[in-house]
Amino acid sequence: MDSKPIRVLHIITRMIVGGAQENTLLSVIGLDAMPEYEVTLMSGIDKGREGELLSEAREKTNLLIVPEMGRSINPFSDLAAFWKIYRLIKKGRYHIVHTHSSKAGVLGRIAAWLAGTPLIVHTLHSLVFHEYQPWFINKSWRGIKKMCAPITDFFISVSEIIVQKAIAAGVDKPEKFRTIYSGMELDWFLNANFDGNAVRREFGIPEDAPVVGKIARLFPLKGHDQLMDAAPEIVKRVPDVRFFLIGDGILYEHLQERARDYGILENFVFAGLIPRERIPEMISAMDIVVHTSLREGLARVLPQSLAMGKPCVSFNIDGAPEVVINDKTGYLVETYDNEGLSESISRLLKDPELRKKMGENGRRHVDPAFRTETMVKEIAEVYKMLLERYADRIKKFDAKK
Repeated sequence: MDSKPIRVLHIITRMIVGGAQENTLLSVIGLDAMPEYEVTLMSGIDKGREGELLSEAREKTNLLIVPEMGRSINPFSDLAAFWKIYRLIKKGRYHIVHTHSSKAGVLGRIAAWLAGTPLIVHTLHSLVFHEYQPWFINKSWRGIKKMCAPITDFFISVSEIIVQKAIAAGVDKPEKFRTIYSGMELDWFLNANFDGNAVRREFGIPEDAPVVGKIARLFPLKGHDQLMDAAPEIVKRVPDVRFFLIGDGILYEHLQERARDYGILENFVFAGLIPRERIPEMISAMDIVVHTSLREGLARVLPQSLAMGKPCVSFNIDGAPEVVINDKTGYLVETYDNEGLSESISRLLKDPELRKKMGENGRRHVDPAFRTETMVKEIAEVYKMLLERYADRIKKFDAKK
């Protein structure tokens, strides 16, 4: 490898508060700290009720903004975004373009290929084709993914199940994939020493109440309605339970109305949007954490909660079984199984010793696999492998003026 650093550009559609965005931000910061790499981040400016990470990205990374790039499909703005991405890639002369998310993954990879970028990498944080959207959209996305595959040198996935599904869908060959778990500042959670009762007092939760926590945007596919479906039975079994919901989104009023209709509104605490740095503090006030998303690559809240010794109850979807080991670190429940969900949650709420045992198992399970340092090291290994495999491309690229 040349003594000059390898120039890397990471592209993501938007920097809202979310798992893919945190993964990307920590990857960029970690890789840029290595002498071998000079890393830039590119993002659109879309915001939402979920909160944003753009301010942190501006502060901690070399950030390029493409205002035209947004999550929604718009032929005019998408074309403008593509042209701007292409020009910025040409100007930056990056050795590696590494894309994240669907829109940035398509625009960024095609722009990088046309710009003559030697190496193109894409991270699959989840699969954009899934059973909860119309078949024709799934078919379109499958076609787009396959179209971009030949110009993609390597795929990184945040869970093994995503790799299996992508291969089964014919996206690309198995040898072009590697699973790298989404890293996080794990010591924030392993060494957390917060007063959970202080958090309970802040949000009006009785200190002796059993608390079920859920951390997610209030968005349909995050499964809050599924938790609400099971809530009346849980309240019947554990009357003083509190459901502590962290996050904001379009379902806020809808969920409050449902809880009111069930007559259990007093059992719900809607905390709204909480700063990312306070998440460990919030988890400290919870007895168990639930994850009822209908689709998600591998939710960061699962390893975060387990790192703090909190057992998890999760729907058996995507990468969840890679973290929630059934009967060991928590319980896995099939989607839409209201009875199974209420039974698993109630069992843990009634058994402090079981919660403690599963929590201890969870702490051992997530360390060091989910550390930022582990993720960054493994991404760097992928880069090194590609730089060696395609050294001739790099040499030709650097020879051009």
